[in-house]
Amino acid sequence: MFKHLPDAPLADKRPTTANVHGVTLHDDFAWLRADNWQEAMRDPAKLPDDIADYLKADNAYYDRAMADTADLQATLIAEMRGRIKEDDASVPRKNGPYAYVMRYAEGDEHPVFIRTARDGGAETALLDVNAQAAAHEYFDLGAIAVSPGHGMLAWSADTAGSEFFTLRLRDTTTGQDSDTLIPDVGSVAWVDDQTLLYVRVDDRHHPNKVYRHKIGSDTADDVLVYEEKDPRYFVGVSRLRSGAYVQIATGMNDENEVWVIPTATPDAAPALIEPRTDGLEYEIDHQGDQFVILTNVDGAVDFKIVTAPVATPQRAHWADLIGYREGRMIIGIAAYRDWLIWVERENALPRICYRGQSGEVQSIAFDEEAYALGADPSAEYETDIFRFTYSSPTTPSQVFDFDLGTGDRVLMKQTELPSGHDPADYVTRRIMAPSHDGALVPVTILHHATTKVDGSAPCLLYGYGSYGASMPAGFSANRLSLVDRGFVYAIAHVRGGEEKGRAWYEDAKFERKVNTFHDFIAAAQSLIGENYTSEGQIVIQGGSAGGLLVGAVVNMRPDLWAGVIADVPFVDVLTTILDDTLPLTPGEWSQWGNPIESKAAFDDIHAYSPYDNVAAQNYPAMLVTAGVSDPRVTYWEPAKWVAKLRVTKTDDNVLLLKTNMTSGHFGKTGRFAALEDAARSFAFALKAVGRGEPRPTSTCDS
Repeated sequence: MFKHLPDAPLADKRPTTANVHGVTLHDDFAWLRADNWQEAMRDPAKLPDDIADYLKADNAYYDRAMADTADLQATLIAEMRGRIKEDDASVPRKNGPYAYVMRYAEGDEHPVFIRTARDGGAETALLDVNAQAAAHEYFDLGAIAVSPGHGMLAWSADTAGSEFFTLRLRDTTTGQDSDTLIPDVGSVAWVDDQTLLYVRVDDRHHPNKVYRHKIGSDTADDVLVYEEKDPRYFVGVSRLRSGAYVQIATGMNDENEVWVIPTATPDAAPALIEPRTDGLEYEIDHQGDQFVILTNVDGAVDFKIVTAPVATPQRAHWADLIGYREGRMIIGIAAYRDWLIWVERENALPRICYRGQSGEVQSIAFDEEAYALGADPSAEYETDIFRFTYSSPTTPSQVFDFDLGTGDRVLMKQTELPSGHDPADYVTRRIMAPSHDGALVPVTILHHATTKVDGSAPCLLYGYGSYGASMPAGFSANRLSLVDRGFVYAIAHVRGGEEKGRAWYEDAKFERKVNTFHDFIAAAQSLIGENYTSEGQIVIQGGSAGGLLVGAVVNMRPDLWAGVIADVPFVDVLTTILDDTLPLTPGEWSQWGNPIESKAAFDDIHAYSPYDNVAAQNYPAMLVTAGVSDPRVTYWEPAKWVAKLRVTKTDDNVLLLKTNMTSGHFGKTGRFAALEDAARSFAFALKAVGRGEPRPTSTCDS
């Protein structure tokens, strides 16, 4: 086992109490939440000294505990980097007279955004992200949008990890940015060549105001076009593919509404498609004289597709185009002039379907047992070409252009692994794990062909299970470094996602959230029962809301796990969902319930919140991460959890907290720097099961 070292940092106990619904809540570590947390999110150097000193002490403890894995981590990074084609580029994306490409040069962390003539020719570098990132320890490119006439580029970046992006405007002919600088911007959309819509994010990290900017004008004169007053709703803007409209979409997890502005009249007031209604979800695209709408209206819990006249787009005029079928989840739509394309998922496998003017519905077939698809519709409206990506746990990503008229499929790009990769070296399986109530949980499995299925292999089991987010059975070059060392890698497609339709998601909300945790435990038990691994040989991993998952199951069944990797984990659930001053909390009530108003919701959350259920029991080795500028899961959640675990648990297994003092939710940026995070997790997993550094078994490494 991975034992602790002496002198693990112990946070001061500064007791606080609160009484909610007649229940007294004790918290010894609430002080780790800085009073100036919003300021520190923008500038981590502003974190109070006592909090910063504690986090740095834990980082130093992490460094000591993991020091003997330094060579292993270096080896892992070298392996993972060896699978990256350093001089790489995206498939050109045609749009009008031009084609646009993201290109990486050898050694570069970031891409260069390049333009050529439509069918090739001399290249123009529109934005060198490496040059922009050079002066910053953290750099995340946000929006990158070319104006309809291709003369201007709107781009934004976050240099702190706080997800407050600054917007700039660049002349694509001169390559120079204008003096226009707009801070705290979310999404952007060009209305025409002179008009840009953008969303402002307030101090609570709530994107709630849409402004109209005229090129060349003072930003102080920008016009407020839309303001969202409901703190549960978040606002985004985008330009529809037809070019006839921009949309303002506002909503929360399970409810929304859409407004449109014709691009022919950029100063027009937004027009509402359909007013917000409890539980109503819809998204739109435009095609000719109609809007095409994906919606759950009238009990279509797995969604259906309807149309509505442009002149009268309200719900009373919605007509079914692709009807509802239970268990077939329609995920997204794309409208071309002559085609409608949609992605649907059934029994945890995605499918691409399309329909032309004849009305015949066709689909694109795939053969593997488990795989992932990504839709990448053309930027152009008048085309027959639909681009998609395909991968599986054994098959690196492939980019295809599919001709909707002829059915021809052209491979445009196959991801190359310079160090070599043979899919035949690996085995992918899909099993169904019976949960506590009989529900069958899909589990995707990847292992090396030489790994014995006799219970002797260690396993890394990954899960998420919230917000309807489905975990794709796609390819990861990084995880081969574990699999080549004899690990079984498994993904538990637990309730809370939509792998098996909307009901799979709905069955893990409110008082049913515990189904997520039972499903994950069932997945582990099935892996044990089918001899893929054994009890005490499983390392579990989850991030953000997936951190809630691993935090809950380690309280429930600590005996099952050899180790826990909790990345920026949402573990102080009750305290967070009780605090409506936090940026994301109001919108979260549709997932967990509102414990401020509802005693039942309070009791439900109180019963599973990982922080509130830390017990005097043995826990496995644990690695927990945080980011000071994280606006999604604030740094004090994992910090408090570790502090409480450290003084409560009864074992001597290692408990590590690694806080990134200069970034947020998504860790390091750059394609190579991010490998450090993966190497840290894999080295911890290997050490947790006592595997050290055996030679990789893959023939790729010979």
